[in-house]
Amino acid sequence: MYELTINLQPGTKVPLYEQIYNYIKQDIQAGRMKSGERLPSTRALCRHLEVSRSTVELAYEQLLSEGYVEAEPCRGYFVAQIEGLYQFDRKENCRKPENVRREKKYRYDFSPFGVDLKSFPYNAWRRLSRECLTDDRTELFRLGDPQGEYGLRSAICSYLHQARGVNCRPDQVIVGAGSDYLRMLLIMIIGNHHRVALENPTYRQAYLMFENLECEVCTVDMDSRGMSVEKLRESRSDIAFVMPSHQYPLGIVMPIRRRMELLKWADEAPGRYIIEDDYDSEFRYKGKPIPALQGYDTHGKVIYMGTFSKSIAPAIRMSYMVLPDSVLEKYRERCGFISSTVSRVDQLILQKFIEEGYYERHLNKTRALYKSRHDTLLGCLKEIRGDFEISGENAGVHLLLRFYGGYSEEELIRRAAGKDVKVYGLSGYYVGEQKMPEKDGAVILLGYANMSEDRIREAAALLEEAWRNK
Repeated sequence: MYELTINLQPGTKVPLYEQIYNYIKQDIQAGRMKSGERLPSTRALCRHLEVSRSTVELAYEQLLSEGYVEAEPCRGYFVAQIEGLYQFDRKENCRKPENVRREKKYRYDFSPFGVDLKSFPYNAWRRLSRECLTDDRTELFRLGDPQGEYGLRSAICSYLHQARGVNCRPDQVIVGAGSDYLRMLLIMIIGNHHRVALENPTYRQAYLMFENLECEVCTVDMDSRGMSVEKLRESRSDIAFVMPSHQYPLGIVMPIRRRMELLKWADEAPGRYIIEDDYDSEFRYKGKPIPALQGYDTHGKVIYMGTFSKSIAPAIRMSYMVLPDSVLEKYRERCGFISSTVSRVDQLILQKFIEEGYYERHLNKTRALYKSRHDTLLGCLKEIRGDFEISGENAGVHLLLRFYGGYSEEELIRRAAGKDVKVYGLSGYYVGEQKMPEKDGAVILLGYANMSEDRIREAAALLEEAWRNK
């Protein structure tokens, strides 16, 4: 299929992306589009309909999330197999969207993305906010440095050198509104002609971002030490996206030998880079923090990325990346004109938050809080009778349960849901055509950051009931 004849009606209450989404969905439900049929590319359809590409992408993303279409890496979008599963009632199909699908809310949610917002230092943040706005600082309301305010970048450099062993200068740091924005900016800097390799399983958000930015994306299998460098070479990739200090979702810490192998791979050919995502290295409960891979890089091959979303709050929307000099030169040539996406006021508040010691104290408090919850969950799990082992502990804000003896991930999740407890399966982190190896058995992720010790005990007791005599 190369084009769709859709009679769009601009100016109505229904957004254009929703009109495109409704048209395709109804054609699929009515059988006018058959399973396996290829949809037009977003580029082709936006030209044909004379709308922006983002409008078409929003429509496709909604169809993808609801299961009407499937995305195949490097091939495009295809109609999913739904024929014969259910006969759609045209009257039922006319109901308002809000009445169709509602996400169930669980009493206990072991979300691996949780953050404890009750520990947020509201008083300190309010005081710093007042201080920043007390004087008439007209300059704060002008456009600032595209890379972010120099004072904040300098504070980030000092923190990274002390806490993570990162070697950088303030002019190498770029501050942006979230990691997704920085990944988009990075592809604008280096171009989308690269083949990007991600660990398998991996952080799906990053995979989808690179895929939607029209990079060639693949996954590389892991062993107990992280991404296999041998298989990385076989993938013919020139960019490796890794999380060496605490891989998500497996929680693997990459040992020094594998790190050196990875740096050697990057040094073997010009144009190869390693993107190091250091998303939650602040939270380690046994031993010292693992130094960043960037600190071992002497040839400018590592692009380092970090965020304050996990350590402070997601709504802060401030992340940063450290560019090697060769990439920094490309940034200035191609993207130096792009204005900063973070308010100068917020940058100044965060700068003072770091410089005056509040950030360090907040990290110490949060680390102790998460360790207590981590230890509580571990203690509860060890009392549960079952054929499983625990991994990924002692760091981050989640751990894994690997079940043996024919346990089904789907059934484990369903039984937990029956007790009003939400848990997460590892299979959802395998992307593309890659599937979770059957030999790994069922693996469940349990996050604990946003649950108190009492609620963890209550939820663990319910899991024991749900999984007993499985």
